[in-house]
Amino acid sequence: MDISPDGTGIAELLAECELLRARAADDGVELDNLEGSLAALDQLVPSWRDDPEALAELGNDAGLYLGTVVVHTVPGAAWQIWPDGRPTVRLASGREIDTVEIGHSWADSGSPELSQILAEAAED
Repeated sequence: MDISPDGTGIAELLAECELLRARAADDGVELDNLEGSLAALDQLVPSWRDDPEALAELGNDAGLYLGTVVVHTVPGAAWQIWPDGRPTVRLASGREIDTVEIGHSWADSGSPELSQILAEAAED
């Protein structure tokens, strides 16, 4: 199922990322769905790594937020929801990015940087 990048319906739900937004706000980072917010997230001190429950949710939120920024800033990018419910971002080139998997990796280890994934998607 393809999701329109116009900010309605499921795309709005995927953009909520409540825990990530709350943690970022606590550190003075505004998540405005733009490129600079990913770089700011990459610079946060990863205090969540001490909390296994928060780590899983935060990784999921980071991936959904990354996908939201890609969809909002990369021409032709759109959410795609697979039959199993897994959201990915499909670029105009046809390449798919599993942003949730990337978000979990970022939350666990800080790598890859979210801003770098956006840069690579914009070049695709």
